Amino acid sequence: MSQRKSVALLPQGTVSDEAVRYMFRNEDVDFVYCKMIADVFQSTARGLTDWSVIPIENTIDGSVSLHIDWLVHEVDLPIRAEWVFPSIQNLIGSASELSADDGQWDPSKITKIMSHPVAMAQCLQFIRARIPHAELETLSSTTEAVRTVKNNPGQGWAALGTQSAAAFLELDVLETGVTDHDNNFTRFLLVGNTPYELQGAPLQKTSILITLPEDYPGALHQVLSAFSWRRINLSKIESRPTKKKLGNYYFYIDIELSMDTVLLPAAIAEIEAIGCQVRLLGSYPSFPFLGK
Repeated sequence: MSQRKSVALLPQGTVSDEAVRYMFRNEDVDFVYCKMIADVFQSTARGLTDWSVIPIENTIDGSVSLHIDWLVHEVDLPIRAEWVFPSIQNLIGSASELSADDGQWDPSKITKIMSHPVAMAQCLQFIRARIPHAELETLSSTTEAVRTVKNNPGQGWAALGTQSAAAFLELDVLETGVTDHDNNFTRFLLVGNTPYELQGAPLQKTSILITLPEDYPGALHQVLSAFSWRRINLSKIESRPTKKKLGNYYFYIDIELSMDTVLLPAAIAEIEAIGCQVRLLGSYPSFPFLGK
């Protein structure tokens, strides 16, 4: 009998938690909740869990740079899969404390709003329009924000988080869907040394890092040309500092093709031939959101 697998992720009630439950809805795995994203990465890097789940990009806020840097600089964990999941934030607090006589929540009674910085950024238009006077405080996760509100009654505090966090911590959802844009999705990565074998993905992707040779005019153009003339689609290209020298960058590239094909290894070989350093982060299945 195969050994039961385990997944490290951010706390119960976060969007990460909802996304993992969606991804593994037909599989029997153990969830290992961690307070900080560093703990998530380290759990798998140290062999305590099979995989880590990392939110890597959001429709509104773009790339989560801290998480990319962890993946590149701090750990060596290959990407095993990716999927997208809707990121829906809600205003959460104590209805008995924050409601007016008519039973509706009263913005004037809210003194502080707490959430994860990414979730906060997803709701800034709502905050400015409805609760512009409130102090904003960021915490390590949306669940931690809801828990802090729960543990400090009578302060006029509210949190931005998921409905599952509100139910888990027994607080009220004052208003649902306060995210600034309806079409708000987060892309998650499954990383770890354990292979992931779920079949049926409509798309295969590969992620690489490319560091250009110094003093080579036109190197980036040649890199892009190696993909272009082979008609290889790049779904993302982003520059990030190498942290070794001012003005020295690597390029994080997502490619809509598997390393099992003929074209992609040939393109990488051509790029390496001009003196570029190429690091493979993973070649993996990509799953779209199909609805809950």
